Amino acid sequence: MVSGNLFHCRKHSWPPEEYVSRATLQLMDFDSAAPPEQAWRRRLNSHANILKEFSVTFMEAIKMVHLGIRLWSYIREEAAQGRTAPIDPFTRERCKPSASQGVPLGGMGSGNISRGFRGEFRHWQIIPGLCETSPVMANQFSIFISREGGNKSYASVLAPGQQEVLGKSRDQGISSWGWNLSGQHSTYHALFPRAWTIYDGEPDPELKISCRQISPFIPHNYRESSLPTAVFVYTPFDDSGRLLMDVVIRIEKITKRDGPLVGQEIRSPRASREDLKRRPLWAFDNPRSVPLVLVNTGRERAKVSLLLTWANSIGGISHLSGDHVNEPFMLVHRQRWSGWGTSTSQASGEPLIALLTKDNPPVTFAIAACETQNVNVTVLPCFGLSEASCITAKDMWSTMAEAGEFDRENFNSGHSMPSSPGDTLCAAVSASTWVEPHGKCTVAFSLGWSSPKVKFRKGCSYHRRYTKYYGTSERSALDLVHDALTNYKWWEEEIEKWQSPILRDGRLPEWYKFTLFNELYFLVAGGTVWIDSPSPVTNNKSSFSSNQHTSTNVEDPDVRVTEAKVNCRQGAVIKHTGVGGSDSTAANGFEDEEEKTHTGSLCKDESVVTVLQEKRNCYQSVQSSTLCDLPIDGDDVGRFLYLEGVEYIMWCTYDVHFYASFALLVLFPKIELNIQRDFAKAVLTEDEREVKFLAEGKWGIRKVRGAVPHDLGTHDPWHEMNGYNIHDTSRWKDLNSKFVLQVYRDFFATGDLSFGIDVWPAVRAAIEYMDQFDRDCDGLIENEGFPDQTYDTWTVHGVSAYCGCLWLAVLQAAAAMADRLGDKDFAERCQSKFLQAKPVFEAKLWNGSYFNYDSGSSSNSRSIQADQLAGQWYTASSGLPPLFDDFKIRSSLQKIYDFNVMKVKGGRMGAVNGMHPNGKVDVSCMQSREIWTGVTYGVAATMIHAGMVEQAFTTAEGIFTSGWSEEGFG
Repeated sequence: MVSGNLFHCRKHSWPPEEYVSRATLQLMDFDSAAPPEQAWRRRLNSHANILKEFSVTFMEAIKMVHLGIRLWSYIREEAAQGRTAPIDPFTRERCKPSASQGVPLGGMGSGNISRGFRGEFRHWQIIPGLCETSPVMANQFSIFISREGGNKSYASVLAPGQQEVLGKSRDQGISSWGWNLSGQHSTYHALFPRAWTIYDGEPDPELKISCRQISPFIPHNYRESSLPTAVFVYTPFDDSGRLLMDVVIRIEKITKRDGPLVGQEIRSPRASREDLKRRPLWAFDNPRSVPLVLVNTGRERAKVSLLLTWANSIGGISHLSGDHVNEPFMLVHRQRWSGWGTSTSQASGEPLIALLTKDNPPVTFAIAACETQNVNVTVLPCFGLSEASCITAKDMWSTMAEAGEFDRENFNSGHSMPSSPGDTLCAAVSASTWVEPHGKCTVAFSLGWSSPKVKFRKGCSYHRRYTKYYGTSERSALDLVHDALTNYKWWEEEIEKWQSPILRDGRLPEWYKFTLFNELYFLVAGGTVWIDSPSPVTNNKSSFSSNQHTSTNVEDPDVRVTEAKVNCRQGAVIKHTGVGGSDSTAANGFEDEEEKTHTGSLCKDESVVTVLQEKRNCYQSVQSSTLCDLPIDGDDVGRFLYLEGVEYIMWCTYDVHFYASFALLVLFPKIELNIQRDFAKAVLTEDEREVKFLAEGKWGIRKVRGAVPHDLGTHDPWHEMNGYNIHDTSRWKDLNSKFVLQVYRDFFATGDLSFGIDVWPAVRAAIEYMDQFDRDCDGLIENEGFPDQTYDTWTVHGVSAYCGCLWLAVLQAAAAMADRLGDKDFAERCQSKFLQAKPVFEAKLWNGSYFNYDSGSSSNSRSIQADQLAGQWYTASSGLPPLFDDFKIRSSLQKIYDFNVMKVKGGRMGAVNGMHPNGKVDVSCMQSREIWTGVTYGVAATMIHAGMVEQAFTTAEGIFTSGWSEEGFG
């Protein structure tokens, strides 16, 4: 727990008044229109920093030349099969790093679109594993303003122009639009999952505009947080006159059909009591969803029309694939709102037709605006970007500039003709309103997309999580945008309840408050996939009955895939092997209980666990043939996947999950427990298909029983694990340790006994698997002279600080968990081994001030590794006793702080992974001289646990400065 005064840290934040005038902030103090005090901020005319990719030295290149050749060959082989290699350093355009990002749109796991801080929609991740980083420039918000009397008018896209992207200025496309916004007086404010864009007198000097972006990311809400939708609430404020009159009417007597308005106040420039009573029901119901306050000053009014244009595309060149169709729609449900939808289905009788990319599931987009008595919504169902289009982008813009709206008859136009290959089909929604001088109003738009099926390259398809509530029709996008407009105010209330305690905590540095939330972007924009059911929608694999234990039928009939069965009483693992789908099941799946050898009671404490619970859960954990069939205790929250990064297409890389999983545990613990169940099942599974490991060019089996996989796969997650094939990760010395530590931490944090019972057989198997690496029987595991750990270019010899410290923590955690579950014999065994291993670890690595990198004799064996106390981090986080005495812990952390942190740019970069004791960075390999965000935060957390609060926040601020500030990499 954080304690004490943290004001010793440097103040590093961006107060809103430094970007937006105080007068404008006061004017926008209405309905969350003003940006928050703590946020990440940029001016719209800022240019994103050009990121420099990490360079490889000449010697490093020489060492990796053979790996490069093998990797290049492997990438070509995968491409020939229509697949993308999980690691491809040779093709960088598809995932070129960019510093122009903003808060991503939508919830988790249903495909993602990001919106850059300059206003462009980019970074498309609708199809799993595919990321299109370039913006679709036709997707824009624009504004059209005209004053009564016709003296002033403005028309502009609400984003700075990018002429290098727009093309020629005389074509019929989007370059003909009004790219007039300089962005000098417009600012972006990010506090995930919301963002604000403030246009302070742009493009109209007398009009202030607030746009806030809201996505349904709500901790512990497993429904709303899965929805692929977002809302944009525009609030124009006219600051041209002085306040003259404010008419307030309080409704005291209304009819039954107008019931929701009893006691509500309506402010209007001209409305009488009778006018209000004549309004239709949809104008009154749920007034908080569409807040409307107009204040009359008796001066010149402004007609404001906001426009949202959208291309029928999922990024890249998908807009040119042809057979896209748009259709207008109007739905009335409590409130009246309108919009248009696009789809990619070809079902007979469906009016929405579009085809994206071969073999990809259909995708539907819908954009909508909320129509009220004061806001008029019109649509243009179809326009194109070429001169051959019936209605061009230039025609569309001219109509809006002249009239400020489209023809209402467009709602009756039906679906458009399918687009031709090479043509881009776009649509537009306009919302128009009158803003009184010194008045204000609100216009809400929503964006939704529906891609109900997730299809992986090797055949398995699943339904996304949101289909549990909206069904599997592509047209559910219409319901999504409707519900978003109805519920966004509630979303905001829940988000504010979650964030307010931290934002108001005066002990915390300002930069930390908003960075803590903004770092959660990866749960939405991290290529996440969230499926509804463990069972595939369509599966090319064989199906099995619940009473069989059969090997998975894979593409190659000669492939051998084995499945483990566990004797829960003894912790023994019995392997059954099948060939090409043949039945390899024992007669009844399990021996009779009387025939089992009982070597240690798990059930002495009947209040904790019973024999019946143990047998039931243990049987369930191994009866199914694939990870996807693993049962879920309690509420079914589906299955969740996320990528290490868009350049590493591997699902749930476990070594990195070690650093990122705290967020899921705190915010969505049921998802975190299910990920751990997936890996628990994987530990007891073996896949004997041979794989070529590219670092050495040797062959080995894909997945060894007892070893924790590096990841859950690439092209067929849960069924074909270990997409990573640089090294044989079954020989890594940290994955099994990380599994046990995360399981115990989650067990400790949630108190979920059922979870503990489910995963205990895998925990025992993972620990017993590691015994083979203790060659001298001193209780410690040894590394084998190659990069057999997360740092997969950093060679380790003998006992290492990183893997050894993790192992000590594992022995302590396993002993505690075994004791809690009643496995007393195993608890005693782990505790005995811990007491044996700890003095050996200290004798071999402790040098008086920190733990050496390893016990070998290489040039970097005495390096100061920032991550040397990773095991202590988890020990402290899980309520376990410290691994070492306080002096050794604080001394090591102080050494890391003084050398790895403060000797690199004065502490403004974070903690470098390796540093020589002479104060020079360890450059023995790429990763020793890198700075890793997760490691730096982990080191800072360990410092807090050790009472070194000032050093902790200085360390964390370094990674903030390098990653988030304008002086860093942005």
